Amino acid sequence: MKFGIALGALNPAFFGEAVLEAETLGFESCWLPEHLVLTEDMTGSPHPGEDRPPIPPTTPVFDAFAMLAFLAARTSRIRLGTNVYLLGLRHPFAAARAVQTLDLVSEGRAEIGIGAGWLRQEWRAAGLDPRTRGRRLDEALEVCRRLWTEPRVAHDGEFFGFDAVHFEPKPIQKPYPPIHVGGVSDAALVRAARAGDGWIGMEQPLEEVRPSIARLGALRREFGREGKRFEITLGAPPKDRDAVARCEEAGVDRLIVRPWRRSPEAIDGLRAFADRFF
Repeated sequence: MKFGIALGALNPAFFGEAVLEAETLGFESCWLPEHLVLTEDMTGSPHPGEDRPPIPPTTPVFDAFAMLAFLAARTSRIRLGTNVYLLGLRHPFAAARAVQTLDLVSEGRAEIGIGAGWLRQEWRAAGLDPRTRGRRLDEALEVCRRLWTEPRVAHDGEFFGFDAVHFEPKPIQKPYPPIHVGGVSDAALVRAARAGDGWIGMEQPLEEVRPSIARLGALRREFGREGKRFEITLGAPPKDRDAVARCEEAGVDRLIVRPWRRSPEAIDGLRAFADRFF
């Protein structure tokens, strides 16, 4: 089992120290959430069965790729991920360049979690129709993948169009950094199975996630991708080693944890977690 840490639950003043300590202890990755903006009238939730936003509109938010590049400069092994990057809100030129740059400065440690997003008001604030967010995400990802792998790219799509361009240098990881699709809707599962290198679930009990894991397996067989690399990541903190074993048996590859209650306790929490589970 791989273990990552959730930076969204940490005061940014502690990011550098916590990520460096996590690397020293043997954590595999760190993950940062992101938004463009949080609106005053925000509604909805990414969590199944909930309709209230999980965060207030005054929550501090940072440019994920700038922050992860900063952390890359302070570390040498830990992998650096977005959980999740709202790719559909960006032009693919800008998104592809951000991913490429992080992969280069980190020497191939980028992990890219993407999602359609749950905050419809954020899309409206950016001047975009939230009803198009799934299609826009799919097209943006298609363009990014071509920019990362092809010497010359022209595109004529529903949302983006341009004559031939060149995009250099290519990312270090080949063909590009792993793409993990986040979300628990069936549309997200289909997207992950069809176009992703992994899936990021929510913080849910394992028994609630098993149907999604089974659905992903069936979809990947349907798309002819059963033998390709695919990682399943969950945000559920394990209670004990037996819980970790059950996750592994169910096909989970990575758990993202936050073993602290308050940010000043992060270092001690990481050490205690490592002593218990590593």
